[in-house]
Amino acid sequence: MLTIKIDADMKEALRARETTRLSTLRMLKSAIQYAMMEKKLKTLSDADAIIVIKKQIKQRQDAIEEFQKGGRSDLVAKETAELTVLKAYLPPELSSTELEQIISATIAELGATTKADMGKVMKAVQAKVAGRADNRAISQLVSAKLV
Repeated sequence: MLTIKIDADMKEALRARETTRLSTLRMLKSAIQYAMMEKKLKTLSDADAIIVIKKQIKQRQDAIEEFQKGGRSDLVAKETAELTVLKAYLPPELSSTELEQIISATIAELGATTKADMGKVMKAVQAKVAGRADNRAISQLVSAKLV
């Protein structure tokens, strides 16, 4: 399970005195525990853990964007390092050609033809890729394929 791997990596980072990695994993573990409390579960499935990790990644990306606007290169570097640690726990992303094939197949399955069908297609594609592609990329490709 992913949560067990995170715990093991946290102990390893503690022994190796990797402060950035350790603090990032502690924040991630805290977010996972909060999600478990919120859902009233004793353990979190890998799919739910991936959702929590993606949420943490999104927070880091937003922070990087804001710090770049503010000219805070020191904080950009810190957030980028945390982002790298978090991305290591996601499944490998699909290539753009694989993603396009999945989208084309889904559009054909659903018989979607117009932008009005975009919501249906997005929901089906997101279920198929299960966190292995960025929602923005999915949206752009679906929008380009539907007229």
